[in-house]
Amino acid sequence: MSSTDDESLAAAKDWWNRNGKPLLTGALLAGVVVLGWQTWHKYQANQSQGASALYQALLETSLTPDGKPDASKVAELSGKLKSEFGGTAYAQYGSLFVAKVAVESGKLDDAASELKSVLDKPADATLGEISRQRLARVLAAQDKAEDALKLLEGDTDKAFLASREELKGDLLVQLGRADDAHSAYEKAKAALSDDAAIGGLQLKLDDLAKGDA
Repeated sequence: MSSTDDESLAAAKDWWNRNGKPLLTGALLAGVVVLGWQTWHKYQANQSQGASALYQALLETSLTPDGKPDASKVAELSGKLKSEFGGTAYAQYGSLFVAKVAVESGKLDDAASELKSVLDKPADATLGEISRQRLARVLAAQDKAEDALKLLEGDTDKAFLASREELKGDLLVQLGRADDAHSAYEKAKAALSDDAAIGGLQLKLDDLAKGDA
């Protein structure tokens, strides 16, 4: 082999050490990242399907002749949702269902506990507001309207403003504060379209007006 060939071979080895190995390492790392990303998405999809199936089964417990859910089945399925998919939206919507069943059974303390667990760490803003308003209603049923009102203090998304203000009005009526209730109902009405504002909310305003007459 000539000295020129030796020099070319040495140059090629030097290029490989400086560029080839890093490029190969980078390509391998990119492959690992892509594979990991795909595996993660597949895992997430499987998780979602599993949680969805459990939640659907939970809802179907109410498909009985009398419409009353099987209490033992509800406990079993909601327990699985919490243990296997705790913190997810499906698990928290499951808690809302469990709370609803508890209210229908007159177990207000159990309902409050379920709703507080969602409100403490909601999976999203919608779940946070739904659990907040439902908990306020449960507290009102426990003759804790003042505590319920405190729960509704602060700002909320525009999408929930009408329902929150109407709920405040209901609580204020319960507390005998008619003027404040009227103000809350008016705020709720203002947050709705003209068509949506006609109905139960208007009836509540009319009832308050009759009380003043």
